[in-house]
Amino acid sequence: MGTATATPEARDAVTVVEVGPRDGLQNEDRTVPTATKVELIRRLVAAGARAVEVGAFVRPDRVPQMADSDEVIAGLALPPGVRAIALVPNTAGLERALRTGVTEVAVFAAASEAFSRANLGRSVRESLDMFRPVVEGARRAALRVRGYVSTVLGCPYQGRVPLDSVRTVVAALLDMGCDEISLGDTIGVGTPAQVHELLDALDGVLPLPMTAVHMHDTYGMGLANTLAAIEHGVRTVDTSVGGLGGCPFAGPGARGNLATEDLVYALRGSRLTTGLDLDALVAISWWLAEELDHDPPSRVAQALGRQRRRALQAPSTLD
Repeated sequence: MGTATATPEARDAVTVVEVGPRDGLQNEDRTVPTATKVELIRRLVAAGARAVEVGAFVRPDRVPQMADSDEVIAGLALPPGVRAIALVPNTAGLERALRTGVTEVAVFAAASEAFSRANLGRSVRESLDMFRPVVEGARRAALRVRGYVSTVLGCPYQGRVPLDSVRTVVAALLDMGCDEISLGDTIGVGTPAQVHELLDALDGVLPLPMTAVHMHDTYGMGLANTLAAIEHGVRTVDTSVGGLGGCPFAGPGARGNLATEDLVYALRGSRLTTGLDLDALVAISWWLAEELDHDPPSRVAQALGRQRRRALQAPSTLD
């Protein structure tokens, strides 16, 4: 099946930042072995991924699933041109990241004051003050820096988040020196109309070439909201293979990240290309499902997986 081909002149590239190995796995109940994480990243790169979240240098007692990020990165031998992104919340995390040789780090801020205090234990301003030396240190080390802004379309504690609050945080991260800002609908409550409204509000603050979106699928809007952003001119989007991960604050049973294969399937036949192989992504999703002992949330992985199982079970006509 794979991705459709077309002349380079006719295609418009969409950069997919694959967040499965970090955001997708960090809330899994069972410990995922280091070797499995390394193999997952290798398979994703083989499927065409050129930007991958490979780990997080956070406190192991807070996020035990990421405790082995040093070992994961040490086990990788990524080809040139692949962005290996590591989340770093503070200068201690940056020091660990620098020892691994990563070439890109990310900081994670919130537009919601209530969410920032609940998730980071700091006000928005205090969190930004914490990130400033991280960004400055990364820039001195010639690392690319990605800034995440969560709860841009809603917060589980305060509900609506004013667009001015989003603008303030985005502007602060850009002022620090972030190369790219990923706008996150953390609990997946947004709609396409709100996505357009948000991007309009950021016009003049955040250039589209520096904009990414990170849409969750709690209300089934992850794909619709991502396509709305692409329609608006955004060309970098975050997705997770198999649809793994998501925010625990969205409620029990809530779907998490937009599945990488769902986006790739939606863009088939259009002028937009991701460089990702759909068949390979579906195969990765089901391989990982066996490792995690639960089916992938991805609708496309489910549909194509069922088709393939039926094909394998069909009686042979070559008697």
